[in-house]
Amino acid sequence: MNMPIESALVILVPEAEALVESFRNQYDPSAAVGIPAHVTVLYPFKAPGDLTPDVIHSLEQLFAGFPGFQAVFTELQRFPNVLYLSPEPADPFRLLIKTVAAHFPETLPYGGEFTEIIPHLTVAQVNEPQRLEEIGAAFARAAKSRLPIPTRVREIVLMDNGSGYWQIRHRFALKRV
Repeated sequence: MNMPIESALVILVPEAEALVESFRNQYDPSAAVGIPAHVTVLYPFKAPGDLTPDVIHSLEQLFAGFPGFQAVFTELQRFPNVLYLSPEPADPFRLLIKTVAAHFPETLPYGGEFTEIIPHLTVAQVNEPQRLEEIGAAFARAAKSRLPIPTRVREIVLMDNGSGYWQIRHRFALKRV
């Protein structure tokens, strides 16, 4: 597979891995290329070669002023071809995404493909509606008594696929509250 060389800013959610990992490994192409359970902050971000020390410093400054927060992943929801866990509250995620996008206006969230920002943790991406229903039912069985999943958002991670596999390039601490 020929993928573009790019980067992303994400919030990793390791607390969700135990529940979502097997589903993501089977049904989310991003898992196969090294991206753990996450909520996207800004993708695509910049080409890895454009991640200069000035860009890194700018991100450090931006995130150092943004307060960390707590959230909980409460329920499975659906886009047309995607099953995802929704965080509550969603507003801190939305504000973070909008803040970063405003700071880097040349990099629109999701490449500008979607007008509404809906923070989410992808569980499965499948183009067959019936198959997505089956996966959703299996996930509901697996998730019984395992939801909600609490998390504390303390950092933003910069990942890139310059090596052909997505890897963490930098971690940015959020402001402690």
